[in-house]
Amino acid sequence: MKRRLPFAGLVAALLAGCASGPPTVQPVESVDLQRFMGDWYVIAHIPSRWEDTAYNAVETYALRDDGKVQTTFRYRDGAFDGKVKVMEPVGTVRPDTGNAVWGMQFVWPVQAEYVIGALDAGYTQTVIVRSARDYAWLMARTPEIPEADYARHVDYLRGLGYDLSKLRKVPQRWPEPGGR
Repeated sequence: MKRRLPFAGLVAALLAGCASGPPTVQPVESVDLQRFMGDWYVIAHIPSRWEDTAYNAVETYALRDDGKVQTTFRYRDGAFDGKVKVMEPVGTVRPDTGNAVWGMQFVWPVQAEYVIGALDAGYTQTVIVRSARDYAWLMARTPEIPEADYARHVDYLRGLGYDLSKLRKVPQRWPEPGGR
């Protein structure tokens, strides 16, 4: 079941977080969009208010024929057996950014800044950041990562000036009962 966010609240949040100019956080040099597509488990995040109780959170990307990125963010609300929530924004890759800066659109015409700030060479771990330093997502192709990798990503966020007291590890338990 899709979660419908209150329109006024969503628009206000997105307008507050939009960036019309280049990001003030450094994106990775280049992203191979085909390799980036697929499932990413959310290991930890500085969440928006809509995802602050997420369990088993997974972000899935699919490249559309028009070059945009269809995104499906799926999670369980409040517990491993909580209600499934889904958001489906569309990402637009900004020109001349090496595919590392996107506008993420929840409602037309607003596009929230989405910056791929860290990405390992194997495309197995990534950190998504924003110039506002309000939200961040540490994601991996697997539901768990080594503690040393997690610590490295946390240090990266600290270096960007994020408030780490807001960082939340997302509980992950797979496979889900009844399948995904």
